[in-house]
Amino acid sequence: MKKVIVESPYKGTIKINEMYAEFAMRDCITNHNESPYASHLLYTRKHVLRDHIAEERKLGIKAGFCWRDVAEKTIFYTDLGMSSGMIEGKVDCEKRDKPHEVRHLPKNLWNEFLNSMEKEGIEVIRKGAK
Repeated sequence: MKKVIVESPYKGTIKINEMYAEFAMRDCITNHNESPYASHLLYTRKHVLRDHIAEERKLGIKAGFCWRDVAEKTIFYTDLGMSSGMIEGKVDCEKRDKPHEVRHLPKNLWNEFLNSMEKEGIEVIRKGAK
């Protein structure tokens, strides 16, 4: 398995963004034979760092960027757009000449993600087939 970093939105609607990151990790493992690392799911735990405090958010981003030295690639999952943190990550990849790619969830996982949101009571607007 290749070691990869997963970048996906965190700020905003955190519950939805965390669920999306989990599906991105699933895609890495099941469809790409990758071992994903998602610092934004780890460092934002209750007793680790507080993302709403600017200094701690910067520390978390810096700590996550350190993993690029051991990862084989950074994957940017963009179905929900690119957050400011993701843009910082892309700039870091480009500045350090680190391999990266933009990816979307495949149709089956995207639909499973939408279904999971509905089960959580989150309103989903489905516009056409993905």
